[in-house]
Amino acid sequence: MALPTDKSRPVVNVGARWLLALACLLAVGLRSAGAQSAQSKEYQVKAACLLNFVQFIEWPGAAFPQPSTPITIGVLGDDPFGDILERTFQDESVQGRALVVKRSRQVEDLKACHVLFVSKSEKPQVGEILASVGGTNIVTVGEIEDFAKRGGIINFYIDSGKIRFEVNPDAAPPKGVKLGAQLLKRARIVGSDPRKGRE
Repeated sequence: MALPTDKSRPVVNVGARWLLALACLLAVGLRSAGAQSAQSKEYQVKAACLLNFVQFIEWPGAAFPQPSTPITIGVLGDDPFGDILERTFQDESVQGRALVVKRSRQVEDLKACHVLFVSKSEKPQVGEILASVGGTNIVTVGEIEDFAKRGGIINFYIDSGKIRFEVNPDAAPPKGVKLGAQLLKRARIVGSDPRKGRE
């Protein structure tokens, strides 16, 4: 099931409808596929979800120094996507802005991003990563157990072979970043657990 178009926020270039149809809450059948093809399918869906997410997130004007400043999606740690993100975002734009991808193993290199995908390889240092980007315009997205409860904003999880996501509204950045109602409506809502934040 795809996230529906939020008519209050114009989206430029909707040529990715076939991708949106794959996104969020899709029955992926991960267990029935071969390991490699299942992983590829999983990250195709997650890439499509990221494209959906940016359409339902509003950043303050200060997050874009120039009218042509793109929306940057950072990937921190081991990159599970390969070229899937670039292929998903190719020729796409959201509110007239292109989408670009930046990768690094150092969070300091990605602090100018608008969305930060924290890969599974970063599980041991999730607390430090979230503390490092706290108070910025960055929307954090993870795929790690308890990521949202520890202060991440969006987290992917798999339930009965389906990719789903949860959102922690309490963790939304304080600098004017707003999560759209349509995004929250389709998420499992979780709250922060202070004990997990200290782990």
